[in-house]
Amino acid sequence: MRILRSHRRPCPVRPPSRPSNPTRPTGPCRTKRTTRPWRRQGPATLVACATLVAASCAGRPATQQPVVVHTTAASGGAVAATTVDDPAQYVNPFVGTQSPTDDYGGGGMAGNTFPGAVAPLGMVQWSPDTVSRQPGGYVYDDNRIHGFSLTHISGAGCGDYDNVPFMPFLGSTPVASSTFSHTNESASPGTYSVTLDDGIRTDLAATPRSGIAQFSYPAGQQASLTVDAGTAANAATGSITLGSAQLSGYTDSGNFCNSGNHYRLYFTVAFDHPFSQASVSGGSLAQLSFDTTTSQTVTARVGLSFVSVAGAQANLQAEQGSDTFGQVQTATRASWDSMLSRIAVSGGSSTDTRTFYTALYHALQDPSVFSDVNGQYIGFDGQQHTVAAGHTQYADFSGWDIYRSQIQLLALLAPQQASDIGQSIVNQGQQDGYLDRWTLANTGTGVMVGDPMTIIASDLYAFGATGFDAQTLLQLAVTGAENDKERGDHEGYDAMGYVPASADSESASVTLEYASADFAISQLAQRLGNSTVWQEFLHRAQDWRNLLNSGTGYIGPRNTDHSFQAQDPTSSSGFAEGTSSQYTWLVPQNLQGLIATLGGDSAVSSRLDAFFGHLNAGTNAPYAYLGNEPSVATPWIYDYAGSPSRTQAVVRQALTTLFSDAPNGEPGNDDLGELSSWAVWAAVGLYPEVPGRSELAMASPLFPAITITRGNGVVINLNAPAAADNAPYVTGLTVNGAASEQPWLPESLISNGGTLQYALSSTASSWGSAAADAPPSFDVGPATPVTGQVTGLAGKCMDVLHSQTASGTPVQIWDCNGTAAQQWTLASDGSVQAFGSCLDVTQSGTADNTKVQLWTCNGTGAQQWWPRPDGSLLNPPSGRCLDLPNSDTTDGNQLQIYDCNGTGAQKWTVP
Repeated sequence: MRILRSHRRPCPVRPPSRPSNPTRPTGPCRTKRTTRPWRRQGPATLVACATLVAASCAGRPATQQPVVVHTTAASGGAVAATTVDDPAQYVNPFVGTQSPTDDYGGGGMAGNTFPGAVAPLGMVQWSPDTVSRQPGGYVYDDNRIHGFSLTHISGAGCGDYDNVPFMPFLGSTPVASSTFSHTNESASPGTYSVTLDDGIRTDLAATPRSGIAQFSYPAGQQASLTVDAGTAANAATGSITLGSAQLSGYTDSGNFCNSGNHYRLYFTVAFDHPFSQASVSGGSLAQLSFDTTTSQTVTARVGLSFVSVAGAQANLQAEQGSDTFGQVQTATRASWDSMLSRIAVSGGSSTDTRTFYTALYHALQDPSVFSDVNGQYIGFDGQQHTVAAGHTQYADFSGWDIYRSQIQLLALLAPQQASDIGQSIVNQGQQDGYLDRWTLANTGTGVMVGDPMTIIASDLYAFGATGFDAQTLLQLAVTGAENDKERGDHEGYDAMGYVPASADSESASVTLEYASADFAISQLAQRLGNSTVWQEFLHRAQDWRNLLNSGTGYIGPRNTDHSFQAQDPTSSSGFAEGTSSQYTWLVPQNLQGLIATLGGDSAVSSRLDAFFGHLNAGTNAPYAYLGNEPSVATPWIYDYAGSPSRTQAVVRQALTTLFSDAPNGEPGNDDLGELSSWAVWAAVGLYPEVPGRSELAMASPLFPAITITRGNGVVINLNAPAAADNAPYVTGLTVNGAASEQPWLPESLISNGGTLQYALSSTASSWGSAAADAPPSFDVGPATPVTGQVTGLAGKCMDVLHSQTASGTPVQIWDCNGTAAQQWTLASDGSVQAFGSCLDVTQSGTADNTKVQLWTCNGTGAQQWWPRPDGSLLNPPSGRCLDLPNSDTTDGNQLQIYDCNGTGAQKWTVP
């Protein structure tokens, strides 16, 4: 699906200024599964004036500028903690609302964010909607606002919400839209303000479940307002009931990405002026007028609920009471400061600081509060439920996107809220019978591919957000792996180790996503002490090998008969929003295995260098597409391939060229904070590379001092005195005072905290490049290879014919004789090797009686042999076992694969 894009305007001559009225916002700048639409945007081709605009927004020259920070005295030689005053002042909510120049298909070209008022993880997201549409509701280059709606989705490639727009106007005839200038507009965390060209000023502020607006009308004119329950991003209907100075009602909408989802949202609005005129047309459009002779500002208080009007009223009363607009504004800004200050940075330029805190702000908006203040919410079963006291149900999970780094960031900074998010996933799964990929309000949409909710839950648990029913989640994940709704086309994946091309047009990417989910399930199972599920799903997580075409060196779609489809590395055939060039790297759980299969460290580093020849090349290119999720983890692969200096260089280049603090400062759809979270991790210089794990791959910090204070009190300090935009290279590191050469950090840093001291340079070094220092990968064979005889029936040995080493040499049964032809190594990659070559199924066959042979090791599924508890050796892509034909122990009988049957012909004793 392609979204109509707006016309690009020249760079604004003058940026918005900070408002002087104390009641106005303050801040530095006003600043498919069912359907699987193609919904991405192009690269952030930064306009020349972006830096000047961003700098002048803050009233300073575009140079190094002071950032207000403090350090707390430390004892015993420890690095002092960094704190930051009012980090909300560095946020520009307009970032992501303007398009760069290229569009790579669907979702518009901008980050699709919105500039309006929202509290951290808030239900109310009250923001202007322009006539030109983007899924965030607001197009920076359009100067026409047609309403201020109460709910939004930040950064998605498809539109939904934008419910119940309020539109102020003069006189008795409603307007379709009103024009405005960015010079009369401002925004900062929790608040938004604009003066329209007709002279009406609108100020918005929000709490988690309520909002407050001030509509200030010119003197001497009729002050009017429409409230529309029948308008949203998609088709909507609704109902409004009027009182003398209040109204209430509901709106029905949905159909995110044409998925057919549905939700009902209730609202209540209390005005401080009685209606001088009021009417409702069509049952859903209220037209109101007010007598503003003595007071030109009309205040409206709004409560929202997905349960009932009574719930909306209770939410409004609990979260606002009689607070003034200024008090609501101040309290929400304080909430943002509390969240944003959990990563305090100092020493960088104002541009870098604004880019950083804006990204952190966008990464902390979703998932959003869904339950009322009394804990009630409508579940995925359509029934009313109540969460435990002190807890919250959350909604809006952009699963395919946020599992990569946003949810880990949220768990790192806010483990209590993240635990409730974990329980929200459990609740969704129990009520719906499966875990949908992309959920909105209380329904699934089936959008995108894979099984991401299981990854999200495992990520949460790994990062310490453990306060949810993880045992039930694990049960849901295991059963969901065989649920058609959760894992479409799972039958082929279960039987052959991959989704065949005939079953799904995006089969290769689906397979890779399932393998990542399987690994995450295995890790959660291991943490919960379930060794059976751990082992089973750890093995399933290696199914990526079944799509690795050793002839081309790319992962690609495969047919039911196990043949590979003809493949063009620049084609997206077989993949969701990417190419085989981009998806071949999507094996985060076993990068060492992938690197070995692709030729080793040197070959992979060179291949990555070519891949990063362009950083944001789109969906039909052999290069990186860092504005889209399948590519976001790739820069850290150098850490695994002995070239961490290249990770440091590429991450820094991407961060400083694809992201900025200007409205066009995002290189793709933000996808409910995923892309923004990438920028946060990149600036800190750490990244959660592996699903379901909390080890962190390393780049380098952008700021000289960073302090991460987790919501549970754990503190991580990063000190890098020489940090600068042009000094990304690590030349030395100490972790808690001990020198380290490892370009990664263990899980203990997340759980216990610690101090990192960096030496940085503008010149690359060999730090961290030793093979022994690479980050851990997770394969299925023994960590240390084991060598010895493989014996079967009658105590005879598996043997290489005549000790020949050529590819294609038969593997047979023979009297044990102690020769090298009978010395087999169980390797860590799941292969069984002799003479440096691998036990292989001839021509990757899968039929009964297919013979086995010795062949050059190529990392494919045809060379995977997984020991099972009954003593058999399973070849996963065929689903068959290593077998002695007819149980005949005659010397020279060539081995084969055959249906696993538990007979002695399939029992092998391995080293």
